[in-house]
Amino acid sequence: MDLQDKQFTIWKSFHFAFTGIKTALQTERNMRIHLLVSIIVIGCSIFFSINKWEWLFVIVAIGGIFSLELMNSAIERVVDLITVEYHPLAKQAKDLAAGAVFIYAVIVVVIGIIIFLPYFIRWLF
Repeated sequence: MDLQDKQFTIWKSFHFAFTGIKTALQTERNMRIHLLVSIIVIGCSIFFSINKWEWLFVIVAIGGIFSLELMNSAIERVVDLITVEYHPLAKQAKDLAAGAVFIYAVIVVVIGIIIFLPYFIRWLF
């Protein structure tokens, strides 16, 4: 494989990744909710001029929740592809993936409270 073939493969990989993100945004309600909340959080971050360390936590939180939601959606689709009948292990796989997203979402909310609550308090009073 020469350099041109490798570059083509890299661009195809990016295309597949963006197609996956687009599909998730079109088909997954929770992904759209995460996008809306992320836009609000970025707006608040700009409004309050948070510092660079706070920005790092915000970026990791947003990137992490999107990544986990994409993995959760992928697991759900694979399980649905494998079995159309109810199976306790299929349910467990879906529940475990959803649980991972939930745990991270709770952590992200805590991060948001730690970062933004002092800014909101100063802004209000």
